[in-house]
Amino acid sequence: MTTARPRARLLASTIAIVQELGVNAAGVTELLKRSNASRNSLYQHFPSGKGQLVETATRIVSRLVYSHLNAMSEKLANEPSVEQWLDELFAFWREPLESSEYRLGSFMMAAALDELDPAVQSAAGQAFTDWTARLADGMVAAGIEEETARSMAGLLLSVIEGAIVQSRALESSQPFVDARIQLGVLLGHHLSHS
Repeated sequence: MTTARPRARLLASTIAIVQELGVNAAGVTELLKRSNASRNSLYQHFPSGKGQLVETATRIVSRLVYSHLNAMSEKLANEPSVEQWLDELFAFWREPLESSEYRLGSFMMAAALDELDPAVQSAAGQAFTDWTARLADGMVAAGIEEETARSMAGLLLSVIEGAIVQSRALESSQPFVDARIQLGVLLGHHLSHS
């Protein structure tokens, strides 16, 4: 049990630091300092070092987001309004961003941009693939044609990632408001024609 504690602290700190600074700016010294872990703990739990730690964190974040998208995909067919559904979907990213005063960005975008570590970039790519597929399945279950659903799911995730970046830069959630309005129209159109 004690051996899991430094590992969990390392992972939690890595997720927070990467959201805030990006992968390359998340130095080992800062990761150890924020996680209150020793260099020995890092290499005990992640023998390949920072790259393995970030890759593991990427897989954890992927599962957390997938869990949210799974729940939201299940709700789409029975949600009273597309706007309510989008509000709940977006809140997963918008609320932590707002509560951090727009300091915490997208972990997965940072991982996807880590060209120095192909394993991390690949794990991010797999996350986006899995998320898109799950959202698309939910849209198909709600009555949207399969090809359209896959395209819409990919667009929806791209809009979320873009809204995160813009919100950080603007220190405002307005990009999420704009996304909700326009995606509500688009998704509503496809749902009404199913």
